[in-house]
Amino acid sequence: MPESKPSSAHSPQLPPPARAHRQPVDGLTTVERERPYSDDPALLAEEERFAAAAPDQLPLFLPGPAGAFSPALGGLPPLTSGSSLDLARAWYRRELEQAGRPINTVESYCYDLVVLEKLIGPKPIASIGQSDISRLLGDANGRATRKRRLTSARRFFRFLIDDARVLRSDPTEGHYPHTIPLRSPVPLFASEQDALLAAAAGDEAWTLPAIWLMLRLGLTRAELLALRREHIDLADPTGLIVYVFYDDATKRGKERKLAGGEAFQQIYTAFLESRAPVDLLFPVGPQAVNGMVDRVRAAAGIQKDVTPQTLRHTFAVDRASAGATEEDLLSVLGLADDARNWASVQRYLKLAAPPL
Repeated sequence: MPESKPSSAHSPQLPPPARAHRQPVDGLTTVERERPYSDDPALLAEEERFAAAAPDQLPLFLPGPAGAFSPALGGLPPLTSGSSLDLARAWYRRELEQAGRPINTVESYCYDLVVLEKLIGPKPIASIGQSDISRLLGDANGRATRKRRLTSARRFFRFLIDDARVLRSDPTEGHYPHTIPLRSPVPLFASEQDALLAAAAGDEAWTLPAIWLMLRLGLTRAELLALRREHIDLADPTGLIVYVFYDDATKRGKERKLAGGEAFQQIYTAFLESRAPVDLLFPVGPQAVNGMVDRVRAAAGIQKDVTPQTLRHTFAVDRASAGATEEDLLSVLGLADDARNWASVQRYLKLAAPPL
């Protein structure tokens, strides 16, 4: 019985492969149809050998959680407790990339794991113990480096235990980061703030709204550069609202809704009339923001160092002076409720306290 032709209207109709050694015929008899494709026994035997070795589709998938199967993308072998640190790092890197982590974060985590392998040599991941982690941390040349290495290793082994489910014990347990003292911020005085805003008004069109958002609403530089036009609500009956959103799911606890007030509404309206951005409000890079802040500082005649972080510190101290509590500051700054952030906001409360 002749083969049926594909009838789906959605399937592309590809021409059959050319067979130059066959003569075209009007029809085939049963004998002709069943005749071997080649008269060469060696070729027939080779085809039969390759046909018998046709790939099984199941090995293209790997066991996942609860017995499910997931595609083995990228050609990586399955991850097991006996896998090398190099292979486990490749799986972890892909997990970070698929989660949409920033490229700098991915590179930092993976670099620390490369250092671990260099220090302890090629070992199966199940053989890595607390002494290996001690060696990684002891090799660090400072508290900040040690803390970063411990964070990298801890998250890597949590991935192997919780997500990949190939390990049961965490060799980073028992290791704790050093406490790195926070520096006391140097906020701008009221007169310096006024001078900075006046100088910003005489700079480029985007300078004043950018300075105002960092100085009066406490936005970080990253939050400033992520602002889109759709994040500013001019129609809210309570006044202009600034929404701070995050694409990274791990940072969505920092999202917040901030009241811009009448002052910023006027600044923002004038900005739209002069620039009218389609999407990003400030389509520039981090260094452009740093340079703009320093340029405005010089124009304002301010001698102290001023960075985007200085503007955020100033906002926090002013809020503390106005009566904000620790919980208020954590909320308005988008900070997680942890010990380090509590210590951070306590600096602002101390600076806002009445003079001795």
